[in-house]
Amino acid sequence: MAHSSLPWSRRVRPTAGVKTAFRDLVWLPALPLLLFLMLPLLAMFLRAPLADLLANLVQPQVWQAISLSLITTLTTTAVTIVLGTPLAYWLARDNVPFRRLIDTFIDLPTVLPPAVAGVALLMAFGRRGIIGDYLDELGIHIAFTQVAVIMAQMFVAAPLFVKAAILGFQSIDPELEQAAALDGASGWQIFSHVTLPLAWVALLSGSVMTWARALGEFGATIIFAGNFPGRTQTMPLAIYLGFELDLGLALTMSVILMGCSFAVLMLVKYGLHRELS
Repeated sequence: MAHSSLPWSRRVRPTAGVKTAFRDLVWLPALPLLLFLMLPLLAMFLRAPLADLLANLVQPQVWQAISLSLITTLTTTAVTIVLGTPLAYWLARDNVPFRRLIDTFIDLPTVLPPAVAGVALLMAFGRRGIIGDYLDELGIHIAFTQVAVIMAQMFVAAPLFVKAAILGFQSIDPELEQAAALDGASGWQIFSHVTLPLAWVALLSGSVMTWARALGEFGATIIFAGNFPGRTQTMPLAIYLGFELDLGLALTMSVILMGCSFAVLMLVKYGLHRELS
């Protein structure tokens, strides 16, 4: 009874103090994992002096890997946008049959082991694959070509764009599209003048993340496209080979890849997300 007569602020103040103290000290048990995640990334820069990086950048095999990575990843991103946008727009609706099943198939490549993704592509589009067998009769060979590099990148990276685009389309108020329809706008006019302008941040964010994921793709590529310098050897594959031949070259490309990934994440987190707030 005596406690019930105390003011409300006095009764809760000790609890609030405990919560504040916990928040102030929780960084101590959080620090080991944070250091574990940051230390290997910082170690690459510490072990790669700027002079060595600049010297390795002029090596022809480095430029071959960089140019091939840029060409294939930009192509992958462009194709993903063209094909993934209508897929995401369709799945953003509530009346899609077997939506959960389709959504699971889209997510699956992102959680599959990379080697499994490469084997799956080979079984589908390789010379003895279920589709590649027919293509082989037509003289079309996909495996171990640059087309295979793009397909491997797209298989593992496209789901990132589709999922981001779905969230962007679902965030749009349906009444806005309905109002445009009542004003006489066609389906394409509604999509191009109402839906896309409202969802552009999510689409751009998904595109950037797709490009970054494609840039770092390794497992599916080496199985489905091989590791042929100047033809299918992207930067991650060149890093893998560099550890056997020249650690300096591998370290140079590792730093480049990490720098690109860091820049992309910063753009998405602080640039594009600011537009949503």
